[in-house]
Amino acid sequence: MSTKHPGTVLQGHGDASAASEPRVPLVVYFSSVSNNTHRFVEKLDARTVRLPLLTGEEPPEMTEPFVLVAPTYGRPNGSGAVPPQVVKFLNREANRRLLRGVIGAGNTNFGSTFCLAADRIAAKCDVPVLYKFELMGTPEDVRKVNQGLEQFWRQFPQLRA
Repeated sequence: MSTKHPGTVLQGHGDASAASEPRVPLVVYFSSVSNNTHRFVEKLDARTVRLPLLTGEEPPEMTEPFVLVAPTYGRPNGSGAVPPQVVKFLNREANRRLLRGVIGAGNTNFGSTFCLAADRIAAKCDVPVLYKFELMGTPEDVRKVNQGLEQFWRQFPQLRA
């Protein structure tokens, strides 16, 4: 299923009718050319919006609450941990206002900076870090995130449009 959203494509996974309902979580994500984050997100039971790969492209403006999935870029001392495409997206006040939580992707090889982007986004935007996974995640990560998103969405009626 594909439904147009300002500047991007929504992808529903699972039953098409369920995917179009606001009770199904909305996940916005950035994935680099490695596509690790994309491979993880496409396994989720959620509607998804992928942020543009190129920083010159305009990010979408969200119109309903969402959870953000962001990878961490590995640089010394964590500088530049948040991808510039994510920064550009969150620099839009409307997008920040609708952000409800963040899920981090990372690589444990980077030690203390593992999923640092999620921690920084959560602190800056005053939202919780909901989960962290490595690279493209495991089937167990997918299961836990699906369960967590479903519970998170049900728990907070204000998340539904």
